[in-house]
Amino acid sequence: MRDTIGKKIAAMSLQEKARQLTQLNAVYVQPSTQAKVTGASSPLGLEAQDVYGIGSVLNFTDADEAIAAQTTYLERSESKIPLVFMMDVIHGYRTIFPIPLAMGCTFDEALVEACAEMSAIEATYSGVSVTFSPMVDLVRDARWGRVMESTGEDHFLNGEMGKAFIRGYHKGGLACCVKHFAGYGAPEAGREYNTTDISPRNLKEYYLPAYKACLEENPEMVMTSFNLLNGIPVNADKALLVDTLRDEWGFDGVVISDYAGVIEMLPHGYAPSAKDCARIAANNGVDMEMMSATYIHHLPQLVEEGAVSPKQVDTMLRRVLELKEKLGLFENPFHKANAKKAGEVCLSERHRALAKTAAEKAAVLLKNDGVLPLCETTEIALVGPFAEEKNLLGAWACAGKAEDVTDVRTAVERLLQRKVCTAKGCDASILAMDESGVEQAVLAAANAEVIVACIGEPAAYSGEAAARAKLELPKPQLTLLKALKALGKPVVVVLFGGRPQVLTEAEAFADAILCVWQPGTEGGNAIANLLYGRANPSGKLTMSFPRTTGQCPVYYNAFATGKPKALDTLEGSGYNSSYRDELNAPLYPFGYGLSYTKFEINDVCLSKTEFCRGDTITASVTVKNVGERDGEEVVQLYIRDLFASVVRPVKELKGYRKILLAAGETKRVSFEIDEELLKFYAADGTWRAEAGEFEIMIGNNSVDVLKARLTLKI
Repeated sequence: MRDTIGKKIAAMSLQEKARQLTQLNAVYVQPSTQAKVTGASSPLGLEAQDVYGIGSVLNFTDADEAIAAQTTYLERSESKIPLVFMMDVIHGYRTIFPIPLAMGCTFDEALVEACAEMSAIEATYSGVSVTFSPMVDLVRDARWGRVMESTGEDHFLNGEMGKAFIRGYHKGGLACCVKHFAGYGAPEAGREYNTTDISPRNLKEYYLPAYKACLEENPEMVMTSFNLLNGIPVNADKALLVDTLRDEWGFDGVVISDYAGVIEMLPHGYAPSAKDCARIAANNGVDMEMMSATYIHHLPQLVEEGAVSPKQVDTMLRRVLELKEKLGLFENPFHKANAKKAGEVCLSERHRALAKTAAEKAAVLLKNDGVLPLCETTEIALVGPFAEEKNLLGAWACAGKAEDVTDVRTAVERLLQRKVCTAKGCDASILAMDESGVEQAVLAAANAEVIVACIGEPAAYSGEAAARAKLELPKPQLTLLKALKALGKPVVVVLFGGRPQVLTEAEAFADAILCVWQPGTEGGNAIANLLYGRANPSGKLTMSFPRTTGQCPVYYNAFATGKPKALDTLEGSGYNSSYRDELNAPLYPFGYGLSYTKFEINDVCLSKTEFCRGDTITASVTVKNVGERDGEEVVQLYIRDLFASVVRPVKELKGYRKILLAAGETKRVSFEIDEELLKFYAADGTWRAEAGEFEIMIGNNSVDVLKARLTLKI
């Protein structure tokens, strides 16, 4: 077979190669803006010949813009190698489904896959060839704004959901990039871009597995993270990028830096110059530099000086060109960009229906004292800053527009076929302290039979660069909630947000709490269906809700201490691992979520209580829908290694089954357990299962479980 890529590489100068290893914002190649970012005024010190040799762009508007940019680029480019167009298609392109944290709560891989395929179809027709997704960072601290972009605090679930996203993108013809490699989800104090310090054991066992799992689905790219990891910028971490990702895991796709991540080795205090940044990143296999130009300015000289080998540059370039070849760009540089087809699929009836289903299944019912679902003849008042809010899309909403969203009031009125009383009461901002609208909202709600309070966190307060030091509801929203409850009417809280919030005080003034996250384009219609029982909540939390911000990070799979304390009491000697002023337990734990029906889980059974290496046993329970409605339940398997050469977490999620049960129906749910499921990094560093006793736990959340004992024998 002819090595056409090899011939292209051989024909290119070092400067041309360096340009191909660079990604810039699309404004650099768009005819209307290109002059503003090149020449003397260029923020990156680039000339036109540099720009028209780059390998990739990101952040453009639509198919027409992508086609125009590619056309202009190829007209002016010396190498005539097409650009590849990339975009943060995170939870939808134009039709936006719920944020990834919410999608994790569905425990439904098929649904995640379908939503990713929908995104891919809209994105590719709109000019996108590669998405910077899935994000599978392990997140345990709700103060960090980007928890919304992960699927939660469990690495096993993150890996399964990440694989589902990748399968969906590939079905829709979109290449993808797993991110952020690695440890980005554990910044100190939850503060964005902060350093991370993770022991080698915890890194291997908890933070890396989701990325590795995603490689099973052959993603085209991996993105490095911004952070320092144990004192080394990730873009300089040979042990991570070369020894682990390339050599041990065998990844041979494109590694790309995050936005300006290479040049940020300067403020980190790791590299003394931009030239050193280029040298370090190149020698650690960062194939493409995003939005800094150290490769363009310094890579040719580094090769000439012998600081970077020509072979290394050619290897990096080959990966980039192989991606373009896989996408078919050498035959058709416009990929699938087609404005007409994009117009047909974006916001299509089919896509809206899928987005609504996703929003219904992602919602988590946290509390219900018999008030939900509402009767359609009941007089309600819709109160709060989100009652008529149209921006329900959340962060990273790509090409989504608030104007496409049906707000809660409109959706409820459409369902009921009548007007409902509505009042804002206060602003949604966590910084606004104006309570002047509370009295008017209380007066408006006075004649209602049930009050629905739409409160929480606006989209702008989660996502990148949106860390929060206080997770409690803003004071005006709490004032509003207390005043509404004082009317003596049932109060239903519809909670919006991109992260777990502190509801300890608010819970006392709510008869029901429905967490709808940032639900996307069809959020309003989904919420109306949920409130009135046309959809039955089935979501389960994939991040614990803390009782107070001071508990963060709080997560279910922690280690036991030598001075343990019961999670649900303040009583005790005081000489234990606890707070003097708060429980250890979260307010709502991982895996928790209610339904409009009730499920009973009984009769935990192991096919045998002892097994040897190579054996497989079955653990099973009986699940019965004892309520009056059909519903879905997520049956969860947790395991604890009771005594090992390294202390193990108090429990770890090892499997889950989402089942649909009709009212009164019973099903037997089974899980297979083998030696592989019991493995961990032992004290000697080997990945293995150790003989001994294990606690098998099955339930519908991480706290309420049935237990059985299992013994592994040599």
